[in-house]
Amino acid sequence: MSRRNRRRPLRLLLWLALIAAALWLIGWAWSWWAQRGPVQTVHASAAQIERGRYLAAAADCAACHTADGGAPFAGGVPLASPFGVIHGTNITPDPDTGIGRYTADDFHHALTRGEARDGHQLYPAMPYVSYRDIARADSDAIYAYLMTRTPVRQANLRNGVGFPFNLRSGIHAWNGLFAGARATPASQGQSTQWKRGRYLVETLGHCGECHSPRGWLGQIDRDRPLQGNADLGRFAAPDLTPHGLAARGWDRAALREYLATGRAAQAVASDEMLKVVDLSTRHLRNEDVDAIATYLTGDRAAPALALAAPAEPPAPSPAYDRYLALCAGCHGRDGEGVPHVAPALRGNSGLRDPRAHNLIVAILDGLPEHVLPGMERMQEMPGFGEELDDAQVAELAQWLRNRYGGRNDAVAAQQVRDLRESRVAHR
Repeated sequence: MSRRNRRRPLRLLLWLALIAAALWLIGWAWSWWAQRGPVQTVHASAAQIERGRYLAAAADCAACHTADGGAPFAGGVPLASPFGVIHGTNITPDPDTGIGRYTADDFHHALTRGEARDGHQLYPAMPYVSYRDIARADSDAIYAYLMTRTPVRQANLRNGVGFPFNLRSGIHAWNGLFAGARATPASQGQSTQWKRGRYLVETLGHCGECHSPRGWLGQIDRDRPLQGNADLGRFAAPDLTPHGLAARGWDRAALREYLATGRAAQAVASDEMLKVVDLSTRHLRNEDVDAIATYLTGDRAAPALALAAPAEPPAPSPAYDRYLALCAGCHGRDGEGVPHVAPALRGNSGLRDPRAHNLIVAILDGLPEHVLPGMERMQEMPGFGEELDDAQVAELAQWLRNRYGGRNDAVAAQQVRDLRESRVAHR
């Protein structure tokens, strides 16, 4: 090979290196400029700011952007995903660590297209796919509210997303495949109230982000809206379709009470849903809570499925003995519950669920004290994962579901074992 031919690969590599360096320099310069653009000053009316406060609650912004014990909207909330931990960002008007240099156009673009001011792609943990249809006036009102909060200088935490999902350029391809998909309505209706409820549920409240199944690349399954998801957290998000709700005993009145107070005869809000009630739905006007309940049940709501009364008294069994020893002290001798201590078990939505997932997790892990809106509380429930083996937990769960949930399907010890072993991944 001649000397000239030997030099060609070296020249090609040199040119490629120069091109890569130039592209990196252009990207760095753009990022530098974007981070140092003019600090924005927002002049908004009191009415627009108040509207923005209300809409930020409806959109549940605090849940992802206000850490426990942290400053409002300063970020730091860890969000678990199958691809690693993603942290909610600082959305206070601090110019260097927050959104203080964002214009209203920048904010709307980030909210609906998932692209930050400096051009980098946001992870879909920020629900821009759901926010895609947000009204521009609503976006501007939320922007005005956030930009008139107290700035907090707090750097955003490093995300724990591993290779190759940490390459944000790949999100362009993900967006091309999935970000344009529109949610299929989860119920049937055409009334003004139903349409308002659809906007609150599917867009602002982005309920489908947790309550809809997802594909293997993390995309929401738009063909099965609100049909439940067991893959995002330790607890499964239940089915919120009209059929699923009615089968577990829910009607509009119960849904309204639950969303406004965190408790109803069917259930007490827990885990992530307790945050939703506390930070979002309890702050909504009555007509908006009614609209959500209307959308979830449809204009022509199906009646809640009645539950047959259990046989009296319970038949002797090892599971019943275990219930008396571990559960009856708080939930009552036959599941009647104790006010301000523990909810009633008869007709409990979690016991009527086709999946035993959440019941098993509650038995294994226990539940923290519940501080509900107003003066209502529910005391801490201890976990029994150390006292009971897999077969015993399965036996107790099956007995509870049969006795108080009207379900005759078996609970397998293998399911208990799988949830026991997955506990480490959700800590």
